[in-house]
Amino acid sequence: MTWEAWFTLAVLVVMVVALARNAAADVVMVGALALFMTASLASERFPSPAKLVAGLGNEALITVAVLYVVVAGLTRTGAMELVTRRMFARVTSVRTAQVRVMLSSAGLSAFLNNTPIVAMYMPVVSDLGKRAGIAVSKLYIPLSYATILGGLCTMIGTSTNMVVQGLWVAETGDREALSLLTPAWVGVPCALVGMGFLLLTSKWLLPDRKPSVVAADPREYAVEMEVVAGSALVGRSIEEAGLRGLPGAYLAGIEREGRAMPAVASSEVLRAGDRLLFVGIVDSVLDLQRVRGLVPATQQVHKLTQPRSERCLVEAVVSPHCPLVGQSIREGRFRSIYNAAVIAVGRSGARLQGKIGDIVLQSGDQLLLEAHPSWHEQQRNSRDFYLVSRLDNSTPPGHEKAAWALGILVVMVLVAGMEWLSMMHAALLGAGAMLVTGCCNVQAARRSIDWEVLVTIAAALGVGETMRSTGLAQSLATSVVAAVGDYGPWFVLAAIYATTMVLTELLSNNATAALMYPIAMATAASLGCSALPFVMVVLVAASCGFATPIGYQTNLMVYGPGGYRFTDFLKVGLALDLVVMATALVVIPLVWPLDRLLS
Repeated sequence: MTWEAWFTLAVLVVMVVALARNAAADVVMVGALALFMTASLASERFPSPAKLVAGLGNEALITVAVLYVVVAGLTRTGAMELVTRRMFARVTSVRTAQVRVMLSSAGLSAFLNNTPIVAMYMPVVSDLGKRAGIAVSKLYIPLSYATILGGLCTMIGTSTNMVVQGLWVAETGDREALSLLTPAWVGVPCALVGMGFLLLTSKWLLPDRKPSVVAADPREYAVEMEVVAGSALVGRSIEEAGLRGLPGAYLAGIEREGRAMPAVASSEVLRAGDRLLFVGIVDSVLDLQRVRGLVPATQQVHKLTQPRSERCLVEAVVSPHCPLVGQSIREGRFRSIYNAAVIAVGRSGARLQGKIGDIVLQSGDQLLLEAHPSWHEQQRNSRDFYLVSRLDNSTPPGHEKAAWALGILVVMVLVAGMEWLSMMHAALLGAGAMLVTGCCNVQAARRSIDWEVLVTIAAALGVGETMRSTGLAQSLATSVVAAVGDYGPWFVLAAIYATTMVLTELLSNNATAALMYPIAMATAASLGCSALPFVMVVLVAASCGFATPIGYQTNLMVYGPGGYRFTDFLKVGLALDLVVMATALVVIPLVWPLDRLLS
């Protein structure tokens, strides 16, 4: 190898060690790019700075960014909660949660790119973890891996499959050999075996890191919610509605037609107009805001000038200088004075009774307010409040737009799935439709984008370009294949798979497929074997990057939110890599025999 290849290998080793020591992925990857840019001054074999950062304009990266906006529309309208509520109802165990998350996401991933599926599922899985008391670290890796495995089952399930199909058609002109369902012969067995392996071993291989919301929170609020007439909650019991076992909150009582019911059984059937008094931490209040069929019982929220889709929740602590101290919230005309509606009140852990409007304010009371996002800036220096802070992701969902959001999603999937438009084009139109219809506003769209993930993906593409330009990737691939050529076609097939699998953990999956495809075709020709089994090996192995968070973009998406370490992926992913590899190497030669020559 040239000194450029050795230098690239050294940087990769340092990069992997840094990631294994839990360094920030985006910082590490950008640091590697900086070294390669510096090295490009000494040798033209290194990519130019423009090529190293070209990943910022990569179609897949833009698609991921735009899909965050689509997901924001689905989340803000409560559409995802509407779709998944029954799917994840009454989940009480880790095993049940994993089965439902993996089967549903893998099924969708067979016909929709796995990146938007992970983006859509992440807030849903997070809520599921909080409701069932399950660490999201037990669910996020299975979610990512299931979408990868599901994408193997059809030609449109992942962009990698389409890259391989495009290369095959360009070289052979044969469109029938790699049709829509061709990958299912190997993809379905790999998906079933892979998900079964995760279910059997997750207890030992996946970390159990509890989400931060289960920690003790001294800020406990009393909040009143009203059951909306005609909603799905009417006629359902408290338990069926999922309002009994809320994490960090409990139902203290119900007021029905002016009659207080301080202690209610789980079997109590909800009626329209019921006012439910909950006591819980601030995160639980946010969860209640998202429940379809519940609205704050105070009518003041309907009298604010801004639409609910443009509001957020703000915490404020009443100071002794507030003119409303000693008056009830209603008598003091809080909404009229401050243009904000009080939806919950906390008082040093004391249990507050009665309607929100009847609570007499005291100095030190913690108020949870619904107001315009600019409210906390206007009041942060006011003498009336000690502390004013805005809560992230607290905009009340606009359930009336849920049907629009779901319709936009369905059309986007159909258009991309039928290949009428590229995934990026369909996603851009979908995001635009979310903004035009009011399912999501511009501010929420900007906040929804995870820039750390995007920077990491873009930098990973630059690292992959360096491996190709310096010849490191080519040297690694040809060396491994040459080492086993004398043992027969099956061993060469296994070597192609293993090499592709290792490269996809370091490069992007599409880059690996493009790199290994010509090597696989040349190898098949030299052995006098059919090219299809070698092509299918590249197709499967290039998508199966389980052992590192940078091996696949969905792994990067769950890396930070799941609280994972680099070694978590290595521990479970390496084992899954070997299981899927063994399955593929058994199935592929049976479906596409190695001794069948191309005509």
